Amino acid sequence: TIQDELDDLFENATTPVENGDEIEINYSSGVLTISLGANGTWVLNKQTPNRQIWWSSPLSGPQRFEHLRIEEGDGTDVWVSSRDSSSRLGALLSKELKELYGFEVEFNM
Repeated sequence: TIQDELDDLFENATTPVENGDEIEINYSSGVLTISLGANGTWVLNKQTPNRQIWWSSPLSGPQRFEHLRIEEGDGTDVWVSSRDSSSRLGALLSKELKELYGFEVEFNM
C-alpha cells in the first residue's frame, strides 16, 4: 500500500530529514495523512462511491484525482488529476517529496 511505501521510505532514508521534523503517516477510515513537520501535511481522502481521491497539499493545493484504467500495455489503474487531465497522483507525490527532501521514489498509481 502507499502507506507501507511511505513508512519504508522515511524509515530507510539515506538523506536525513531536515530540521529533525517529526514525520507521521496515518491511515484511518479512507483518509491517509502524511505529516512532515514544518513542511506541512498532505491529506489523501478516498471517495469510494465517486471513484476519486481528494488531495490536499501544502505545495500544490487541493485537487481531485479520478480513477482510470489504461487499457494499453498491462491495463494499469491510474489516478489522474481532474484539474489538468494529465497529472498522476503518484507522480505528483513523488515530485513533491523529491522537492522537499531529495528522495527518489516512484509510486505506481
